[in-house]
This record gives sequence, structure tokens and C-alpha cells, in this order.
Amino acid sequence: MSSDNEVIERSAVEPAVFATLYDRHAPSVFRYAAQRLGDDAGQDVMSETFLVAFERRASYDLTVPDARPWLLGIATRLMRKHSRVEAAAWKGMSADLAAQIAPDAVESTGSRIDAERLSRRLAKTLRHLSPADRDTLLLYAWADLDYSSIAAVTGVPVGTVKSRLNRARRLLRRAAGAGSTTTSTEQEIDHGRTDTAPQRS
Repeated sequence: MSSDNEVIERSAVEPAVFATLYDRHAPSVFRYAAQRLGDDAGQDVMSETFLVAFERRASYDLTVPDARPWLLGIATRLMRKHSRVEAAAWKGMSADLAAQIAPDAVESTGSRIDAERLSRRLAKTLRHLSPADRDTLLLYAWADLDYSSIAAVTGVPVGTVKSRLNRARRLLRRAAGAGSTTTSTEQEIDHGRTDTAPQRS
């Protein structure tokens, strides 16, 4: 089976073979976009991602065999046009992220009301994350990219990815564990503090 870079290279003379990339990666691009925006907008972003990728295939780095990070990078940039839709979905996003980032806090919410309060706190923290920190967190949590792939997607060094991810996860953990951290949370976001990156579990 041809690797993604081989498919893209062939598509320069045989455009129809680019459909192979769609077959391989459309489900993961859609899943990532739908988690952030909902199914309808996610479908639109997924379709537009492959249109943009096809138009820009000549600029693809043919030394990279896996095109998924490239496609997710296109999708991430396209999603910035849907910020209002994403903001409306943050409550659901927060509940899902809480289960990954602060499972102890989720398990300790003994009632539906407590769970709703937790989701609201996490949604508020997500709103206050910088777009770069939020994209990094969601590429890690939902697109399942490693540090190097996220660096390629976002065009920054791996060290910056680690710092962004660490900051975002720390702020969300804090929001999950205490309801009165808004001021310090916003200050950390504004001042861009960094720490050692967390390890992938």
C-alpha cells in the first residue's frame, strides 16, 4: 500500500488518486472537527479540509509519509471561522475533557448539579485559554497527535507545544478541583507561564 506522501506525489499527474487520502483520513478529521463543533459544522470542515488539501498538495513536504497531521492542521485553521459554534459546544467539550484530564474530580461529583457546575467551570476556563493553547490541548486530547506532530501542525517548536499543553491541562485541572481560581487562571494565561510538560498516559 502506498504511503500518504507517495499518494500525494502521484496525484500531481493522477489527481483522482488523491481520493485515497480522503478514504484513509476523512473519518479522523471529521471526528476531531465534530467533537469541537458538532456534526453539521464538523462535516463542513471535513469537506473543506480535503478541498484545501487538494488545492495545496503541491506544497506538501514529500519527506513526511503520514499526511494526517497536515490535514488536521488545515482543519484546525478552518475551525477558527466557526468560533461561535465552538463556543456553544464548550459545555459538552468540557465534560468530555474533564473525564480525560481530571477523572478524580469527575468521579467525585456526586450529583447531576455538581457535574453541571464542573462543566461550567471547565467551559469558562476553555473560553479563557488562548486559541493556541486550546488548539494544542484538543489536538493532543482528541486528535491523538504526539508532541512532534502537533509542532508540525502549529508551526512551533516541540518545546512550545509542551509548554502550551502543560499550561492548558494545569488550568483545567485547577478549574475541576476548585471553583474560585478564575483570577489566577486568567493571570497565568495572560503571562504565559510554562512548566515541564506532562507525560502521555
